[in-house]
Amino acid sequence: MKNRKKPQSNVAFYNNPEKRAIIYQVLALAGIFLFTYFILNNMFINIEKRGINTGFDFLGNEAGFGIIQSLIHYDESNTHGKVFVVGILNTILVSAISIVFATIIGLLIGVGRLSKNWMISKLSMIYVETFRNIPVLLQILFWYNVVLASLPGPRQSLSYFDTIFFNNRGLYIPKPILESGFIAVFIAFILAIVAVVYLVKWAKKKHENTGENFPIFFTSLAILVLSPTIVFFISGSPASLDYPALKGFNFRGGWSLIPELLALSFALSIYTATYIAEAVRAGIESVPKGQQEAAQALGLKDYVILKKVVLPQALRVIIPPVINQYLNLTKNSSLATAIGYPELVTIFAGTTLNVVGQAIEIILMTMAVYLTLSIIISIAMNYLNKKMEIKER
Repeated sequence: MKNRKKPQSNVAFYNNPEKRAIIYQVLALAGIFLFTYFILNNMFINIEKRGINTGFDFLGNEAGFGIIQSLIHYDESNTHGKVFVVGILNTILVSAISIVFATIIGLLIGVGRLSKNWMISKLSMIYVETFRNIPVLLQILFWYNVVLASLPGPRQSLSYFDTIFFNNRGLYIPKPILESGFIAVFIAFILAIVAVVYLVKWAKKKHENTGENFPIFFTSLAILVLSPTIVFFISGSPASLDYPALKGFNFRGGWSLIPELLALSFALSIYTATYIAEAVRAGIESVPKGQQEAAQALGLKDYVILKKVVLPQALRVIIPPVINQYLNLTKNSSLATAIGYPELVTIFAGTTLNVVGQAIEIILMTMAVYLTLSIIISIAMNYLNKKMEIKER
């Protein structure tokens, strides 16, 4: 049979769906480019007319204002660049604290909602429905202006073991003072972590080959605690504690957690935990009941079923929505400006901006920090989610 030549299409280009789609995409990109050019050009024209300085030279200028909390040394003579670093560290601090406590509370409440105990189940439901439906900003203001502000003053502080003090100016706890010999303890702790990693791999392989369980949790805990402790005493106890003490009208010494940090951590943890609890509940309910019934038929206890059967399968459903909540919590930390906690938005996009007046550079730098933190959290949690996937044999 002779090959027939494919007849040439006489369809006009504007009637060809493929060519028309390309034209529409080119026009859309051109429109976006022209709009962006117009906005940027108009912005630079207005900046030039008003005589506003541009560039990042302001980062090397003296800040001239104090910060009530800093994880690194800072005083008024430091630069705006160091203010930027202090703001980032304080943002990471409150986000990390809140993520840890939100995860713990959310897991407990999520499991509690499915409890067979009527009171625990209903109290968990009331917790979720109450704190989830109150704006997080109002919760921050509540903890700061109502709860913490009503605490007694420094002289009437709530005392625990005469070493921990809690009052309306914050929480005061002993501060460890590390000496030069403490490096040996730190090295011992790192080696203990490495040993635990290899122990976990060995225990997992043993379980796959023989079906025998190894007490990995208590063994790992013993390695992590005993190894640094033994090295600590062998090295001559190269550390001491600086206890807070009331001197004058306030406490001196030790670590002080300012009320702004406490209020923000409480509010973000309690608010975000409600959404994590719902993710945990949905994940547990996604596991077929037949598997739980089979585990009960084998005589396993409820906590063993939850740990060994339910949660490992539920995690693949729980983790994706929890990632979003971690991202929301990190971004919600910017609400700290309402109570004056010195995070990035408060001291850099707030105080520094008012001092130097270069809004474009400062806002772009602040946005870049939150974007970077969000991407890092997403990458870490997506990696964990990938590791938790059920691998088919």
